[in-house]
Amino acid sequence: MKIDILASGSGGNCIALRSGETTILIDAGIAKTKIEKKLLDVGIRPDSIKAIFITHAHADHIKGAVIANKYNIPVFAAEGEWKGIVGVSEDLKRPFKAGTDINIEDYFIESFHTFHDAMDPVGYAVHDENGFKCSICLDTGHVDQTMLSAMEYSNVYIIEANHEPSMLEYSDYPNSVKARILSNVGHLSNEQTAEALSKLLQGVGEQIYLTHLSSKNNLPELAKMTVQRVLVKKGFKLNQNFSLEVL
Repeated sequence: MKIDILASGSGGNCIALRSGETTILIDAGIAKTKIEKKLLDVGIRPDSIKAIFITHAHADHIKGAVIANKYNIPVFAAEGEWKGIVGVSEDLKRPFKAGTDINIEDYFIESFHTFHDAMDPVGYAVHDENGFKCSICLDTGHVDQTMLSAMEYSNVYIIEANHEPSMLEYSDYPNSVKARILSNVGHLSNEQTAEALSKLLQGVGEQIYLTHLSSKNNLPELAKMTVQRVLVKKGFKLNQNFSLEVL
């Protein structure tokens, strides 16, 4: 499986997964024209996309979902999220119950419920026909055992490390926004992400991508150091037992 993270963060999220002849997108949170350009930049023709999977219906995850109409791409999202997704042709909508498994050509895709202030948010564990597994967990306020079970034994983890609580505390965000981010339906802190990964990692060379970092309440090096410190404490060595990249 080839993974291209085309966009990450509050400005928009979009991930392309390629296996065999099949390419799918997880989220389409940047403008349609930007998705087209970024796909072409990594060698993917937009008309080759077989499906778009939406995590939840916030703008930074669905802004460009109307690209589906141009290329006749089915769009999968949990049932409740369709209340917030507009502009996608009716015949391309594929609602499903959170927790449902979906087959798309070369992929077997597990959906799992996440905890965010959206109607019906999900993450995805994507398996290809060669047994490669990539788990994608973006906006969530915490990680429970059901999520861990869905994501375990992945080759790649794409997970948010949104904020550092001390930076958030002293930020100029209104208190209501700070409370939302820190809540159980907000976003993961660096430490929460590190704790989840410490439960998931087997130390067999997994690739970790830290995504959705706040531009105001986090620093790439801080996120990386926090996760690395926790994993090293567990006995794992960077670039030997796991690799780590911050987007």
